[in-house]
Amino acid sequence: MLKIKNHEFNRIKNLIHSKVGINLSTQKRSLVVGRLQKELMKNGFSSFEEYYNAVITDKTGIALVTLVDRISTNHTYFYREPDHFSFFSNTVLPDIRDNHAESAMKKLRIWSAGCSSGEEPYTLAMMISEFLHSSPDAWDVGILATDISVSAIKNAEAGVYSAENVGLLPETLQQKYFVNRSTNRFMVNDTIKKMVLFKRLNLIREQFPFRGKFQAIFCRNVMIYFDAETRSNLVSKFSQYLEPQGFLFIGHSESLGRNNDYFEYVQPAVYRKKK
Repeated sequence: MLKIKNHEFNRIKNLIHSKVGINLSTQKRSLVVGRLQKELMKNGFSSFEEYYNAVITDKTGIALVTLVDRISTNHTYFYREPDHFSFFSNTVLPDIRDNHAESAMKKLRIWSAGCSSGEEPYTLAMMISEFLHSSPDAWDVGILATDISVSAIKNAEAGVYSAENVGLLPETLQQKYFVNRSTNRFMVNDTIKKMVLFKRLNLIREQFPFRGKFQAIFCRNVMIYFDAETRSNLVSKFSQYLEPQGFLFIGHSESLGRNNDYFEYVQPAVYRKKK
């Protein structure tokens, strides 16, 4: 196994931070080595410096995308932090419905930022489908799911998951929204797939390419990888792309504080845009 020198680690660390905002502490050094080792061996690089130079001189940008794919963490599962989904179903969706009571065509827009392999946006789609079951035709539903990782987006679009992962969902949702592909593999059905649009997106870009605003944004367990300035800038942008009184969901290990300029605290890891 190739060893990484201090200056090599710092160069890769600074490149990742400048391009996607991920803050790699010194404690992540072994993670960087482990995740990039296979890439170096596959392409015949004899050192991390040689690999770094190849990435920054690659005019196609493919090498940088691959580097980000290797470094970014994409661990998630169905029904992660279930109280969020209960709040979404019992509070957020009724609130949106009431706000559209007089509208002929009711619009519902949700953004899953940092969607990883797709479990979060697909669960949201199931929650929405359950809530709107009596009048689905009256609603224009759109769920945007974005991630920095190309491989994560590809896996999410396929929508195929292990029996253990799917088994974390309530049994009624398993039976209603999944197709059995094999003994241990299940696929999200077409009804749910059509509700979600997957796109690659870098959260540290200056502006997001969205025309409209969202009623709720889920960005859970993503900002823990950013430094304070990057987190602050992202929270500001989230407020710009939320409708008045829109909801922001973050991870339970994250916090915006009780005196945030843009959001008011609702409950642990749930905030609402200030008026």
